[in-house]
Amino acid sequence: MVIPRQVCQIRPRRVILSGIQPTGIPHLGNYLGALSNWVKLQKSAEPEDKLLFSIVGWHALTLPQDPAALLAARNDMLAVLLAIGIDPNRSILFHQDHNPHHTELSWILSCMTPMGKLRRMTTWKSRLAAARNSGSEDNVDESMLNAGLFMYPVLQAADVLVYKATHVPVGEDQQQHIELTRDIADIFNRTCKGTSPLFPLPTYVNTPSKRILSLKDPTSKMSKSSPDIQSRILLTDTASQIQSKIRAAVTDSIQGITYDPQGRPGTSNLLTILAACTDRDISQVAKAYENQGHGTLKRDVAEAVEEFLKGPRAQFDRIRRDTRYLDEVAGRGASRAIEHSEVTMMEVKARLGLASH
Repeated sequence: MVIPRQVCQIRPRRVILSGIQPTGIPHLGNYLGALSNWVKLQKSAEPEDKLLFSIVGWHALTLPQDPAALLAARNDMLAVLLAIGIDPNRSILFHQDHNPHHTELSWILSCMTPMGKLRRMTTWKSRLAAARNSGSEDNVDESMLNAGLFMYPVLQAADVLVYKATHVPVGEDQQQHIELTRDIADIFNRTCKGTSPLFPLPTYVNTPSKRILSLKDPTSKMSKSSPDIQSRILLTDTASQIQSKIRAAVTDSIQGITYDPQGRPGTSNLLTILAACTDRDISQVAKAYENQGHGTLKRDVAEAVEEFLKGPRAQFDRIRRDTRYLDEVAGRGASRAIEHSEVTMMEVKARLGLASH
């Protein structure tokens, strides 16, 4: 009796890592972007995959911070991630600044990173422009640049490589940093050779996300740096606040509803929000409202956003008050992260000739 051979392809284990800055309560654009994708990744990951999600406090210091506000923002972000569905038993959820291996490896990698490669990184301009609430990077120059902000792509590389991450889901604006991370990993592997390369070359994961625009200026992204609080919807906004903000959203005077991001950015932004919150195709949503007015559209958008946010909002309110639980999650996450990164640092030091006590 001949038993047919079963041919199966075993996928290598993935180590997935991503981070978010502790900027306080996220707005709707944040939630529909990176955060919802983290939850999807957690649900779709294979049991053998390792997932690490980090609140990157060291990166926050590249711009001036108020210590009390930063401390509150770190706890807010941890509570938000738990509220939206990140499971600290399935994923390693931790504060980056609780693990000193990040900054230790960053220094080592900075000693190998060519200045020319760093000078080609341009995202520092957009960060400074956003911090100054400037609509253009033309108003930003190197006189405003500190060494930490210039070097933060190296710290980002250390964030990834210290866990030997294989896949990094980030926004398109961070793609050049993942390419730099690959370059730095390759430089280390070629400079500090062993029986095999120490660092894998991480893969940039382009996670699809909706581009949610400002409710007051639909030519710009929704942002927490805007001085107009009516321009954004926060996860903690009440139903009445959501309704008020949507009702006051900028649209146009054209009859009927059509999806035209160039010609009708305000109207199209509301359709995008409605489609994202109800998990529907945007063309179908636009078709359903083609004979309706903006009043009807705004009413339905407000109701959809409230339905979408009310669950996570209630969870956040409950979790944020439980500081003991937040401390427990952060401590357990830090221990698991350090256990993982400690092995990497021992290998790094051994190849460099540094003590690995």
